[in-house]
Amino acid sequence: MTDQSYQPTLSQLRAFVAVATYRHFGTAAARLDVSQPTLSQGLAALENGLGVQLIERSTRRVLVTAAGERLLPYAEVVLEAADNFVDAAAGMADGLSGPLRLGLIPTVAPYLLPSVLPAFDESMPSLTLHVVEDQTARLLDSLRAGTLDVAVLALPADVPGVVEIPLYDEDFVVVLPHGHELAGRTDLPVSTLDDAPLLLLDEGHCLRDQTLDLCRSVDVRPTFGDTRATSLSTVVRCVAGGLGVTLVPASAVPVETARGDLDTAHFAAPAPGRRIGLVHRSSSPRSADYRILADVLRGCVPEQCRPVVPTASA
Repeated sequence: MTDQSYQPTLSQLRAFVAVATYRHFGTAAARLDVSQPTLSQGLAALENGLGVQLIERSTRRVLVTAAGERLLPYAEVVLEAADNFVDAAAGMADGLSGPLRLGLIPTVAPYLLPSVLPAFDESMPSLTLHVVEDQTARLLDSLRAGTLDVAVLALPADVPGVVEIPLYDEDFVVVLPHGHELAGRTDLPVSTLDDAPLLLLDEGHCLRDQTLDLCRSVDVRPTFGDTRATSLSTVVRCVAGGLGVTLVPASAVPVETARGDLDTAHFAAPAPGRRIGLVHRSSSPRSADYRILADVLRGCVPEQCRPVVPTASA
């Protein structure tokens, strides 16, 4: 039975929402940057105070109980209100200041951060940046759970409650083993990929999905190898070793081909590619600040990319 005088703490509610979101105690603890025992104690204290079991635990899986499903939206509203309170206070300062939790997908972070970090330090010296690199789905989960403020990822995100601010467009470039017969071409049709030994990132990476969507759109059927890699650098090294070819965003080409043991080829115009943007919760009171942040990010775009000029409605 619930003690009507019981008042849960924000940390207890964060523990509940994180476990309910990720369905894994270790992952939830990592996202909240706390130890797993601390997370478990906070959740247990919440359940004891409410007199209700929220999470069903077993050695193999974590489930949200029926009561937990009913109470989860209320916990999310409370946490969002608390975050908005802190964000609003931070937003009262001149420009962006205080902590900012920025997420980036792995096929953007290594190529954008080298120019972004100095730019942030120069234009927003009072900003305390916390960077998280992760796959799109997990970044959006963290954004929804309030453990991230903004994220840079491929658009469209196609999720409710999120504002998308376009930053730049970039083409996909074919990366080939050195001396490949297609090396140096600038007029490739996408059909060139038909039956090609195409290497992809592991499941969960948006670049993998974008490549597969491109192939389906023109009824191309590449030959997919058994190579599994969680980083673009690993995929490119496999190409250098003669295991196949791959598609790489234009911003990554200078870094990933710097050793000189790879060649590239470009698709005929209009070349397939992707749009990268900044996303944040639509309920955030700092939307004006985030547009300023987007302007700074847009100014850091690699020269191989095309910044998206914001419109009055964007």
